[in-house]
Amino acid sequence: MWPFSRKGPSGFSSSSTAEEVTQRIDGTGLTAIITGASSGIGTETTRVLALRGVHVIMAIRNMAAGKDIKESIVKEIPTAKVDAMELDLSSLSSVRKFASDFKSSNRPLNILIVVFVLSSNNAGVMATPFMLSKDKIELQFATNHLGHFLLTNLLLETMKKTAKESKKEGRILNVSSVAHRYPYFEGIRFDKINDKQGYSSIAAYGQSKLANVLHANELARRLKEDNVNITANSLHPGVIVTNLFRFNGIVNGLVNIVGRLVLKNVHQGAATTCYVALNPQVKGVSGEYFEDSNISKASTKGRDQDLAKKLWDFSLNLTR
Repeated sequence: MWPFSRKGPSGFSSSSTAEEVTQRIDGTGLTAIITGASSGIGTETTRVLALRGVHVIMAIRNMAAGKDIKESIVKEIPTAKVDAMELDLSSLSSVRKFASDFKSSNRPLNILIVVFVLSSNNAGVMATPFMLSKDKIELQFATNHLGHFLLTNLLLETMKKTAKESKKEGRILNVSSVAHRYPYFEGIRFDKINDKQGYSSIAAYGQSKLANVLHANELARRLKEDNVNITANSLHPGVIVTNLFRFNGIVNGLVNIVGRLVLKNVHQGAATTCYVALNPQVKGVSGEYFEDSNISKASTKGRDQDLAKKLWDFSLNLTR
């Protein structure tokens, strides 16, 4: 990424790293759940929040990978507090079990971050072929949106209790993508979620990322209405060089050389997530869409309040 990228109002830019946007911030006493923490920006977000004193619970499918990540972070940061709990966001029963186990632990919860990109190569460019989840729902919508929607709802009372008792603002972050601008024509295909014939892997991915934005916006509205000290925002982490174009030979080499100049590395890719999670500049800011550690503007559909309300009701019915 170009080192001289223009800084925004926050003082940060697309070149800023997760450590830079959280510099001198003390997260001691805060507890965060991070989904998708077993690779890429999820792992880097875990490392940096732990570096700042946050107790991080990695919600991941691969517990063996979680063990390795924890050991690596603790080796680098001996004071780090990192734990792993099993969670498969594509399974509603797994989400319910995770939430139940977490609540049974009586831990506080200040920050909830979803960092999960479902695709054939762990990037937001090449999406999956048509598949159904264990609950018979189109897999990208089920994993990228519905699992997190249910997880948030199940943990919301815990977050409200923590915010009230600690007198510290709770923060919910939906890691979306620029792909939210490229869903199906109608945005969310409420009547055709499981339509295999009209399925487009890219549009379905865009639909799931649009759902992340709409969910955060509607959640923010409801939290404000209830006068709760919790914010909800969505963000685009940026396009990361390590997650793109995994070809072989010369093509791979050329893409990586050029990519390192114009795309983000993992440290930069995790910056916006860490900024929204910890930076005091974001205090009280809710219902916004962030990019490059600055407030940006979501697509027209991403700002559609009626669509957000409809998605909320639709999601609620699917998770009952």
